[in-house]
Amino acid sequence: MSTAATRPTSLLWSVYEHLAMVVGLSALALVCLSWTPPALALYPLLPRPLGRWLGRQAIMRGFRLYVGILRLLCACRFDLSEIDALRDQGPMVIAANHPSLLDAVLITSRLPNAVCFMKADLMDNPLLGAGARLARYVRNDNLLTAVLNCRRELQQGAQVLIFPEGTRTRGYPANPINPLSRSTALIAARAEVPVQTLIVEFSSPYLGKGWPIWRRPLLPLTCRIRLGRRFEAPRNPGAFTQELEDYFRAMLDPSSPPMASSAAA
Repeated sequence: MSTAATRPTSLLWSVYEHLAMVVGLSALALVCLSWTPPALALYPLLPRPLGRWLGRQAIMRGFRLYVGILRLLCACRFDLSEIDALRDQGPMVIAANHPSLLDAVLITSRLPNAVCFMKADLMDNPLLGAGARLARYVRNDNLLTAVLNCRRELQQGAQVLIFPEGTRTRGYPANPINPLSRSTALIAARAEVPVQTLIVEFSSPYLGKGWPIWRRPLLPLTCRIRLGRRFEAPRNPGAFTQELEDYFRAMLDPSSPPMASSAAA
């Protein structure tokens, strides 16, 4: 995915890219900060089911508002329509590649019952932590506990969103994906649910690994997230992890032969 041929190169456009960066990052901080005080106050007060529902609804709607701001003011073009097909398809592990900090924002903006499998330091982040805790997102610092917590959420009807690389892709797009951890396989196997892949494609590595947060984006920024293959609940986590990595690599590497994507109805 590339916008090199259509991207303006004037000085005025360069100034706009800097302004768009400031607007985009400020809007994200404002959306998160506006929800932090209510989430902190409601977490100890609400019954767990109600808090979980409210927390996930707030995240979905807040991030949907943010995506709208990026589209309107920051020359961002997102094709997220295929994600909507998953909304009513029941519990599953949703595994996506991870080229940018925006991935989780874009995906959760479309799913009302998503649970993010999050880095512990993000769960402790003052900007994100309160909302994530209210939504009962799962922290990854203890794998056994995390697997059991994910299984509990899946048994209650949630969809667990995980980035199997564990961090953003290094060297995207030249390197399509990092080696995968076994977390996806362990969660899906323990809960006996399928793994639905999402293929995330950006026009540039903006906010990817090694992209400084103060570096302006190359606009227009385009992103498409499409449904990939749905795998049955794995029986052999090691073999499944390698199969999943091979699949992502084949789908994302332009030098690989094309593979047909599919999603179970």
